[in-house]
Amino acid sequence: MEIFKDRQAAGELLANRLKNTKADIVLGIPRGGVVVAAKLAKDLNLPFDIIVTRKIGAPGQVELALGALDPDGQVIWDQELLDELEIEPEELKQKIDTEMTELRRREKLYRQGRSPLDISGKTIILADDGMATGSTTLAAVKYLKRHGAKIILAVPVASSSALKKVENEVESNVVLQIPEYFQAVGQFYSQFESVTDEEVIELLNGR
Repeated sequence: MEIFKDRQAAGELLANRLKNTKADIVLGIPRGGVVVAAKLAKDLNLPFDIIVTRKIGAPGQVELALGALDPDGQVIWDQELLDELEIEPEELKQKIDTEMTELRRREKLYRQGRSPLDISGKTIILADDGMATGSTTLAAVKYLKRHGAKIILAVPVASSSALKKVENEVESNVVLQIPEYFQAVGQFYSQFESVTDEEVIELLNGR
C-alpha cells in the first residue's frame, strides 16, 4: 500500500492522471482538500476555488457522519445510519444551524470578499484529500449538479463504501487507492498536519 508523502504530493499524482482531461475549474473541499486542489489547479493551469460542506456528526460521536450540509443549506442524510441509531433529522436542527454558521464563516473568511467562480455549465474537478464516509463529498457533488455543473471526482484515497456512495453521481472519478482496510484518511499520508484557515486563504490568494 502506497503512502503519500503529503497532500501536495498526492495532488501532483492526481494531476498526472488528469493531464489529458478537459475541465474548466478545480474546486477543493476545505480544509485538507484545498491543498490537493491548489496543486492540481497549478499543474493543470486551471482556475481554483473552494466548495465548503460540513459534516453533521452523531450526538456524542462527532466523527460519525450522519449526513452533510451544503452551501444552499441542503442536508444529504445517511438514512441507514439514522435508522440504525433511531435518530430523526428534526432532532439535529440545532446541530445543522451550528454547522451552517460555521460554513458561512469559512466562506466569508476564505474568499475575502471575492465572489465564487461561476460553475453553471462547467466541468469541475472536485478534489479532497480522501474520502472516509463520503458524506461531505456527496453533499458537494449534489450541490454542484443542482447548479448545473458536471463533475470529475479526484481523490488520492477512498474507502470502497464512500466511493460507492458517490461514483454514480459524477461523470468520472480518479481515485488512486481504494484500500481494503480503511480507518482514517491520515493513515495513508506520511505528513498529515491539520490545515489552518490561514493556509487556505494563502492558497486561494495564489501564494
